[in-house]
Amino acid sequence: MIELFRSLFTPPRHLILLVAAVWLGQSLAEKRAARHQVSAEALGNLIFYGLVAFILGGRLYYALSHLAAFVKSPLSLFDIGVSLFDPFGGGVAAVLTMLVYGRRQKLELWNTLDALTPFLAVLAVALGLSHLAAGTAYGRPTDLPWAIPLWNADRHPTQIYESLAALLTFGLVWTLKPTPRPGLLFLTFIALTAGWQLFLGAYRGDASLFMEKFPLDQVGAWAVLAVSLGLYEWRRSRDQQAGDGNVLS
Repeated sequence: MIELFRSLFTPPRHLILLVAAVWLGQSLAEKRAARHQVSAEALGNLIFYGLVAFILGGRLYYALSHLAAFVKSPLSLFDIGVSLFDPFGGGVAAVLTMLVYGRRQKLELWNTLDALTPFLAVLAVALGLSHLAAGTAYGRPTDLPWAIPLWNADRHPTQIYESLAALLTFGLVWTLKPTPRPGLLFLTFIALTAGWQLFLGAYRGDASLFMEKFPLDQVGAWAVLAVSLGLYEWRRSRDQQAGDGNVLS
């Protein structure tokens, strides 16, 4: 079954999973936008501009990082290959673009983040499936009965673990009742995601090391978990004030 899935969505067809997740996630986010006092139209535009910035920013950042190669072959800048892309640069461009758009539209920060949570949760599920199809984010070798053959070894199906954990997280944030404090839904999602990423990092077989000792993914997950829990407590305990939410800036 897994082999059939991987053959159907072998790269670059694995991107179909992410495209489908963008469509579904945006639809669900827009459906729930009103409960977070956010316009569905503004939220849809925010996601659209963010995605465009992610694609363009990731390609431009990669080109600047390999400028000598692109100077020799400038037309390769328009190559559709996904290998000529930097996710970090794309992420920075997307965040900056969404902040600028949000400020111009006077969208409140925490309300908007809550409204974006279903979109991000669906995307997290598809990301695990995309990793499975591409053979990335693979697990350590194991002799467990549910191991999958990958890269000349039987390995932990960490991509499936990832998708299942993300699916459970989506189910939780989708069923949570709205709270009077904007931001708690988003911070709950971030804390849960960082938590299971921290746990699953112990089974990853492709982890980069921080200071040649600590898995970089787990170090990052610890940092995100600590910050999200701190912000959650701050948002939960803060007295209600006029103008709560803070305009995006």
